[in-house]
Amino acid sequence: MAKLYFHYSTMNAGKSTVLLQASHNYLERGMKTYLLTAAIDGRAGVGRIASRIGISAEADVFNPLENLQEKVLNRLKEGEITCIFVDEAQFLTEDQVWQLARIVDDLTIPVMCYGLRVDFLGKLFPGSAALLAIADEMREVRTICHCGKKATMVIRKSPDGTVQTSGNQVQIGGNETYISLCRRHFREATGDTKIAP
Repeated sequence: MAKLYFHYSTMNAGKSTVLLQASHNYLERGMKTYLLTAAIDGRAGVGRIASRIGISAEADVFNPLENLQEKVLNRLKEGEITCIFVDEAQFLTEDQVWQLARIVDDLTIPVMCYGLRVDFLGKLFPGSAALLAIADEMREVRTICHCGKKATMVIRKSPDGTVQTSGNQVQIGGNETYISLCRRHFREATGDTKIAP
């Protein structure tokens, strides 16, 4: 039975690696996958999903104004799709998440979305909020804080290394910009002091 999945985590947890491995498993069995990634994130090149461990694959891109139902229906004219994989799913709009849900429900094609849950201020991305609300299954891709606890938050550093506590929600970057932390160390880094005993 087809489902809408949301695999979420903080930065540098290996979401793209997991996506690429899952797509490879389908391809290895002779099935056809359709990979999508956000046009806004061109760190690996536009239309490319890449992991930090060196594996990558070509993907179609989406932008916030596109209708993903139409995009998938057009792609189906070229041949069967066994599963759809969406990288950088936090950049989906709420409407696009519903479009993906309709693809699952009406075309019975599974859709696996991979993305960040929260931004550097601890706030949900619109695409992530919609996926958390309507996905059939959610799976956390885990990574750890420098203290060894599970990282659930991320901080953004400015070029001079200071932690940013304001700014635009979207700023493309990697290890040079973002650090994944547990909630306690996120609070410390952003100046949320401890409660006095």
